[in-house]
This record gives sequence, structure tokens and C-alpha cells, in this order.
Amino acid sequence: MPARTNPLAEVLSVSIPKIFDQVQNTTANHQKNIVALYKIHIEASAFTESVHNGRAIKLTGERNFEDAFIDMVCRVLVIKKGASQAERVVKFVGTYTKYLNEKAAETKKEDEADGDDDDTTASRFVARLLKFLVNGFVAKDKIVRYRCVRILAEMVAHLGEIDEDVYMMLRAALIERVHDKETNVRVQAVVALSKLCGSEDASDVNEDEPTAVDVLLDTLACDPAAEVRRAALLNIPLAPHTLSVMLARTRDTDTVMRKLVYSQVLENNCLSTDHTSMGAAHPRGLSISQRELIIRNGLGDREPAVRAAAGSLLGTWVDVARGPTKAADDQAIQKDVIALLKFLDLHESTIAEDALLSIFATRVDIFEHLEFKDDYWRELTPERAFLARVFVEHCIATKDDAKLDASLPVVTHLAFQIQNAYNAYLDDIDTAASRDHEVSEEQLAQEEDARLDQEFIIGELLRLAVSLDYADEIGRRKMFQLVRDMISQEVLPESLVSRCLDILRTLSPNERDLIRVVVEVVHELRDRDAADEEAEAEKERAEVATSFGETPSAGPSSTQEGLRKPPREARPLSPEEQVRADALDLRCLSLCIGMLERVNGTFEENSTLEGILGELIIPSVKRKELALREKGLVCLGLCCLIARRMALNSFQLFLSQIQAAPEVLKIRVLQIVFDILMVHEGDFLGRSNAGGERIIEFLLHILSVEDADKVQALMCMGLAKLVLSGIVADERVLKSLVVAYLSPDTADNQELRQCLSYFFPVFCYSSSVNQRQMMQITMPLFEQLARATRELEDDQEMVSPAQIIGMFVDWTDPQKAFDVQGQKIDNGIHIDLATDLMKALFKDDMEKEEKKVLCQVLGRLHLPDTADDDKIRTIKLLIHNLGTRRPLRDTAAKNALAKFDAALSKKYADKLADFSEEEYRQLAALKDLFEFLDDIIPVDEGEEIELPKTRARKRRSRSMTTDTTTSGAEEGSPATSAASSSKPRSKGKGKQPKRRRVSGSDDDSDDHFLDNDATPAPTRTLPKRAA
Repeated sequence: MPARTNPLAEVLSVSIPKIFDQVQNTTANHQKNIVALYKIHIEASAFTESVHNGRAIKLTGERNFEDAFIDMVCRVLVIKKGASQAERVVKFVGTYTKYLNEKAAETKKEDEADGDDDDTTASRFVARLLKFLVNGFVAKDKIVRYRCVRILAEMVAHLGEIDEDVYMMLRAALIERVHDKETNVRVQAVVALSKLCGSEDASDVNEDEPTAVDVLLDTLACDPAAEVRRAALLNIPLAPHTLSVMLARTRDTDTVMRKLVYSQVLENNCLSTDHTSMGAAHPRGLSISQRELIIRNGLGDREPAVRAAAGSLLGTWVDVARGPTKAADDQAIQKDVIALLKFLDLHESTIAEDALLSIFATRVDIFEHLEFKDDYWRELTPERAFLARVFVEHCIATKDDAKLDASLPVVTHLAFQIQNAYNAYLDDIDTAASRDHEVSEEQLAQEEDARLDQEFIIGELLRLAVSLDYADEIGRRKMFQLVRDMISQEVLPESLVSRCLDILRTLSPNERDLIRVVVEVVHELRDRDAADEEAEAEKERAEVATSFGETPSAGPSSTQEGLRKPPREARPLSPEEQVRADALDLRCLSLCIGMLERVNGTFEENSTLEGILGELIIPSVKRKELALREKGLVCLGLCCLIARRMALNSFQLFLSQIQAAPEVLKIRVLQIVFDILMVHEGDFLGRSNAGGERIIEFLLHILSVEDADKVQALMCMGLAKLVLSGIVADERVLKSLVVAYLSPDTADNQELRQCLSYFFPVFCYSSSVNQRQMMQITMPLFEQLARATRELEDDQEMVSPAQIIGMFVDWTDPQKAFDVQGQKIDNGIHIDLATDLMKALFKDDMEKEEKKVLCQVLGRLHLPDTADDDKIRTIKLLIHNLGTRRPLRDTAAKNALAKFDAALSKKYADKLADFSEEEYRQLAALKDLFEFLDDIIPVDEGEEIELPKTRARKRRSRSMTTDTTTSGAEEGSPATSAASSSKPRSKGKGKQPKRRRVSGSDDDSDDHFLDNDATPAPTRTLPKRAA
């Protein structure tokens, strides 16, 4: 009897594969085949069977169609990514799902009477296909997982209405696939999950369960693959709660990712899709901090593509700043730029200036249409003044003389503008001071903002005045007199003092005239105050005299004309008068600081400064008030930069201030000290100067005991400058810098780490002499730091010994050294380093892991084509004796050493031919080497050297606190006695202070680090004046 056949299944097994065969070749026939497949689907759904005596029906036709369809899908699941035929089939499945649900929606709309029945042919087909694909999410084959998630990502946007259980199953499966180990699977899971975010209700999610948006934001921030983060960025819906995480990607490690933030996320969402309203990324909808973050990270990016994308975004911001619709007039572009500037903070940073310069460079049409006619200057606002000043400076930088001449105002006109703005500022201050009634806090805040705006306008006009052409003598005199009168008034804001001094420097024919003017102003300010006090005192004396009926002119003094009056005792000042006098001294010191920063001549050439030094600066240094003492010390330091004799006499004063000064003052004094050492290096740190050694010891002591992060960073920065410029060549300084860079105590000091991470490559690669100096301290520092890694506290972190020795190998790589004129590159540095590494392997107190690290790093050493025969044979001899006297027990270490030995033998086969240890022993130059080898007692086969186990205790690392400072300052020296008197401060209550000794000298620091015939380290010629 023949088997029963299903005619419908036979028809479907022919028609459906035929359709899939066509759609895999081209997408042009997809629409035709979708209609044909839908017709087959509807016809198949009409075939049903009655079951349970007609009480129910069995959807035989639909079942057969779904089986045939899934069978075709299964053939795609095993095809790898990249096959175009499979991608067309996937796209066809998604498009058919969309078409099927659209037809179902139309049918449901027509049959409104049966609207309660949600169980349709389309919903049953989609539900079964989804369950089938979700089962493939956990397949072992990564290709199957990828294809299942890929098909689902194509379908998920067109699923229509599905059951709640199916939706929750789909959501849970996608969240699980977001953490798949395969990058391609995670990408497709992110795409699919992002399309479910719009239909997710936060109230339906458990409290301890993350929402789909939270999962995507976590993926955007933390996924290691750039492709996954990119997919999350482009598919997460842009909203206020997701914008901050997206803006954080402006600092992503992937260049394409950073570029997409600007070009796809921000620029495309400035306006709505129909361009009739503001979008989610419109600059008006962002906060000031978000706008500044976007501009700073974009324009400061290291990649030109990202900077170009940020510049394009700023151009778009100009176009949409006033809204999607705006009136078209002649000044529309200027109004757009001013509207954008209102979104930025012009007072605190240079971000607004960087943004404006970027707009001028990328949008030439905006730059060309900006004009500054006479009516522009009548009603100045902070944005208008800022725009004019930046525009003029850009014209000067680009040498656009035509635009510059058309934009610059006349000198006399600008002087009157500054005068009017300053008078209005003074009037507002007088009005506020003479007010006899109380005002609300809101009104006070508004008045304060208005005064700040006026102050900013005056400052921008003063900066613009520096760029003017002062060929007009009348305008020059007007501007000079105006600025001189402004700095002679006490009410002039502190921020405008430097602006006025810039103009005076431009208008003064030489530095002597500038100093003369400033000194005259200082004397006027101080004499005016003294004259007021004298007038008040005379008035009081006159009142006392006339109260007894006496004539003021009569008295004993009239009969003693030849005798000099005794000096009048200084009248004690009231607290209010003392505050006013201190404020006046601060203003005078600010004027002196600004003047000295603009002087490059010597102190002896400007004798006018001597009066200011004795009457103002020295008394301020002796004051107890921190503000006065700080500015007094800064003034004295600036004087020392232009006066060699004063620097020699005052240097001990600055060193004494470092010991007990507060952190703020200590930072300023250290800046002064390092500036003096840089400018007058020969007088303090010269080789013939005996005091240079004590200065270095004192600075290293301060670095070792200091706990403040900013002071540590400043100390390292100053010492790095001295070492890099060749002023200091003491290896203890270099050791201290390396220890400070790698110490666990500086792990949170990002300023220090960033400074030294730039310094070490520049220092080492700039000269082979510097690389050899670093090579000399490699092994002592490695052993010291390796011990520190074993004695870390529970809450401390430090790089591993493998990373430490890797840094030294990279810094001493002769292939990375720059070719300095007159100096040959020393290619034998790594050969000498290999000798030191091999000698270290003989030590019994070295841990097995550390020996393995040293053996593994041997393969990274550079073996030059030409090398000294004795050095190569020395390394070969050390390798041979290591195997016989101190054989390695670790397999990885032995393999690494054998590999290095083979590479060495192959590279220098000619040098090692006929090599005999007996003949080698006859060389007198190698006597020390053989004494070193002969002192090592061979270890018997199978004997293990047990090292004492050190227990990790909650204490400071001894290797970091004691080993590096054994050769400190000599006892009894002033620097040491001063340094030892200071005690380390504790940062927290009940917590012992951490003493951090970061100087890097060991017991063998007396050995000179350079050979006698080595080329001296290059020095950089520095200017004699460096403020």
C-alpha cells in the first residue's frame, strides 16, 4: 500500500525554495517575490482539518508553510558573515515580515467586528519564527548564533503585535546575547535590542532588573569592541537621560567612534526630521557644561578627522542658533554668530574663542560676511565686543590686511568707547554704594552680573586696543593718558590691570619708560593714602589746639626755627584703615607683578626699581598676611630673574619658605625656585659650585616627604625640566623621578603621572648619553621596585615587574634615539643592559618570577649588527656559567634564555668562533668578571635555594622608603637641618602619615654613571630671562 502523501506539502516544497532561490541573487525581485510568497501563504492558511469531532480545527496549511519557510531559513544559518547571498535572504525575511504584518493590519481594520481576535495568521507565523530563532541564540556554533541574531535584528522593527510572553522571552534573550563572547553577535544584539526600547515600559521591569536602555548605555560605555560601541551609539535613541553617556564617547579610544558622535549623533539631531523645530541635540537644549565639553574635546582632538567633524558641527550650530526659521537680512550671519556666542561662557575659559576661530576657518562664507561698521560699536554687549576682538586677532594671524583695515576702529574713537564704558562702570558702583535702602538678593545678583558684563566689555576693548595702529599721535596720547588714569584708580578690577599694562608696553618706547610710569602710579597710590591720613591728623590737631583758645600758628615751634622737628610717630591704624591699606598694597603689588612680567632687561639697567623694592616688596615679604606675603614673594622672585646678585642673596630665603609654608604659598615659592635655577643655572648648579649638591639634596628631601599631590607634581615637573635641559646630571634625581612615576603612592596623582609619562621618552630618545644614563640605573631600580611590588598594602596598586623592566627596555632602545648633530647613536646600550640582566640572574635573593621576567625580556633587546667582541663573549660566558652555577628552575625562563642564546649565537657566529674561556681569562680587562664568576658557589643538581618568605604586612614598603635615600644630605648641612625639622603631615584623622621617600640613590650611587670617554650630555641653550 503506498504511503499517504500531503499534496500541499509537496507544492510548498517546490514553490517556496524557488522563491528563495531567486531572492538570493538580487534584491531587484524582492517585491515581486514577497507578493508571490504572501499569496502562497494565504492559500496555505485556507487548508484546515477538523479534530475532536468537529469541535476544533487544525491549521494544517499554516503549519506546512511555516515548516517550509523555516527549512529555507535553516540553510542560511550556517553561512559565514560576508556572503552576499545570505545577506539578501536575511533582508528578504525581514521585508516579508513587514509586508505580512501590514496586510494583517489592513485586514483587521476592515473586519472591525472581529477586532477582539488578535490571533491571526501573521501573529502565529511571527511567533513561531521568533521562537525558532531564539532557540538558536544558545547554539555552540558562533555562526549560527550570529545568523539567528542577525535575522531577528532585521525583523524586530516590523514585528507588529506579539504576545507579552514572546516579548519578554525575546527581550531576555537579546540582553543575554549583548554579553556574547563574539563581537559580531553582540553588534546584532545591540541593534535588535535598541529597536525594542521604544516599546518598553519601565513600570513592567522589576526593580532589580535593568531596562533595555540601561543595558545599551552600559554597553556603550564599557564594551571592549569598538564595533559594538559604535552600533550602540548609532542605535540608542537620543534623549536627555542618554545624552550624557553619548557625550562621554567624545573621549573614546576609537577615532571613528569620536567622529560619529559629532557627525551622526549631534549634527544630525540639531533639528527635527522635518526641520521645523529644535532637535534633541540643539545647542539651546544643551547645558553650558555640555556645550563646552563638546567643543573642547572636539577641537582638541589629536585626529584631524575628528576636529573637522567638530568644526562642521559648530557651523551647523551657527545656522540653527536662532531657530529653524529666521528673517533674511543683511546682518543675518552676524546675528547668528552672536546668538551662538550667547550659548557659551565667555568669561571663564578660551573655549568660546577656539569655537569662533574654528568657525572662521571652516566656514569662510561666515567670515567674509562679517562687518563692523560705526553703528556696531554704539551698543556693545559682551558677545559683540568678543566677536570684534577675536575677528581682529584672526585677521592679524592670517595676515588679512584688507579685512583688518576695514574692521579696525580709529584709535581716538576706541579710546572714547573705553572711557564711556569705564565711566558707566564707575557710575554703577557709585550708585550701588550710595543706595540707602535694601534690595532683594535677586536684584543684587542681576546687578553683579551686569557689572561683570561691563568689566568683560572693557577688557575686550583693551585687548583690541593692543592691535591698533598708533601712527596717529593724537590718538596715541589719548589712549596713553586714559590707560594711565585707569591704573591709578583703586576701583579698577584686578582682571583689567594686565590688559592696561599690555597697552602701556605697546605705547612705551622702551622698558625704562614702562617701569617709570608704573613706579609713578604706585607712588601716587601710596602717597595719596598717606596724604589723606596726614590731612586727617592735621585736622584733628587743629581742632585740639583751637579748643583751648590758641592760635594754630603760635606755639613753641615758632621760636625754634633752627631746630628740626622730631619725627612724628606712626599713628596706629583702625581695622578699617588697615584693611584699606592692605588692599592698596595688594593693588600696588599686582601692578609690580604685571610690570616685571613684561620686563626683559636687567635690574641694574632700571634703577627706578630699587625704590619699589625697599618700600613695597621687602616689607610685603615680611608681612604675616598670606595674600601680601605671596604677592611679595612673587615680586621678589621676578626681580631675582633679572638680577643675578639679588638671586644669590635671596635664594636661601625662598628655600626657608618652602619648609613651613601653606600649600598655596609653597607652590608659588617652588615655581620661583625652579625659575631661578633655570635662568641662573651656572650660579647655583654649575659644576664648580659646591652648593649645587646641597640644593639637589634639599629638593629631593622635599619631594620625599611631601604629601600634597600638586606640590609633588610641581616638584617632579621642575626636576624634569632641570634634567631635560642638561642643567642637572645627578643620577639620584633621575632615580627619584622613576620611583615617583611608578610608586603606588602616586597612583591617583594624574598630573604627576602625565608629566613624567611625557618626560621619560623625550629625555631618553633625545640623546644616546641619556639612554646610557637610564641603562646604568635600570637594574638597581628594578630590584628596588620589584621588592616594593611584593610588599604592597591591600589598598595599593602598582605595575608588575614585567611592565617595569619593559619600560626600561623601551626607554633604552637605541633604535628610537634621535640623531643628534655631532654625536653618534650608541647601538651597544642593549648589549650592556643584557650583561647587567645576566649578572642579576646569579643573585640568590631574587624571586623566581622576577628571574623569569628578566629572561623573557632578553628577547626584546636590540642586537646591533656590529658590537664589541669582548661584550658579546662576556654575555656568552655569563649564559654558560648561569647554566652550570645557578641553573634556572622555571621552564618558561629556561626556554626564553635558550632562545636568546640561540639568537645571540646566530647573530654573532663569527665573533664566537674559536671562543675559549681559558684564553679569555688571560685578559687583564676582564679580571673583575671572572672574580665575580669564581665567587659564585655552584648549586648541586636538584638543590633548591629557598628564599625567606616575607609576609605582607600593613606597613610602608621598606624598599620605597629607605633604600632610595641612603645617600641623602650630609649631616649638619643647612639644607638637611632645615629639611629634617619639618614633620610629615597626616592627611586623615587617626591615620599615621605616609612618609614617601622617592629619592632614588642606592649604596652604589658613588660610582659615576658615565665612562671617562663618554660624550657629555647635550645641553639646551636657555634664555636668560624666563618668567
